Amino acid sequence: MKIWMQFGITARYLVAAAIAVVMAFPFYWMATSALKTNDEIWQFPPTFWPNVPLWQNFREAWTAAPFGQYMLNSIFVAGTIVLIQIVNSGMMAYALTHMQFRLKGAFAALVLIGYMIPSTAVYLPGYIVLGKLQLLDSYGGLILSNCVSIFSIFLIRQAFLQVSHELVEAGRVDGASHTRILWTILVPLVRSSFAVLALITFIEQYNNYFWPMLITKDPSLQLVSAGLRSFFVEGGAYGLKWPLIMAASAFTIAPLLVIFVLAQKTVIQSVNLTAGASKG
Repeated sequence: MKIWMQFGITARYLVAAAIAVVMAFPFYWMATSALKTNDEIWQFPPTFWPNVPLWQNFREAWTAAPFGQYMLNSIFVAGTIVLIQIVNSGMMAYALTHMQFRLKGAFAALVLIGYMIPSTAVYLPGYIVLGKLQLLDSYGGLILSNCVSIFSIFLIRQAFLQVSHELVEAGRVDGASHTRILWTILVPLVRSSFAVLALITFIEQYNNYFWPMLITKDPSLQLVSAGLRSFFVEGGAYGLKWPLIMAASAFTIAPLLVIFVLAQKTVIQSVNLTAGASKG
């Protein structure tokens, strides 16, 4: 019996390792292609490591376009949106779970209905509103148009539903305000869910392409995705400088890898807590 249990555990680890290799291989291929020549990338059979690594491709790609500006723009916009969404999603989710008011159920249903509306359906009215507010082609427009997320509200609402309402009532009996209960009692209890929210939102906004391209025309406001597109097409790299394109793609995703490594432990804790709640 123990042998079969050990075999099952080993098999699960092997399957998980195989899946991890498959998922990581595109990143490995991108990074190694950045060190090759254009001919090495297209040769058959392909090589998994360049004959002579061309580390200068990274420096050449970095200086070929203002990628530093693109990355700073994306980090600033995405980071600001994350902070705003944490605040408004926490407050909205608290109201929907631990406050009593008329039409509470209808409002919660409206939030869920809004979750089913595709984002592209609000591009035109959003563009018109930003135009009337004179926020087109600005950081304010990029941030304001993404500062509320139905998904974020739904995620935090589900986390707050797992917290006993008696705990909130005890805080009210002790004289704590709703604001204090939210930020000193509930948020610490579900901090892993907020970490997941921050990670997902940051990655989504950092990689956002179509909407920022639609409302911004100033090259100095371009985000990473738009900057890569400009380098790929407008910069003359189309089909000619694949090593530089791979190098630019590699160092532009570096902030996302750093964020994921820092948040990995908290995300795993969130998954474990969710699994435990499901079993309970």
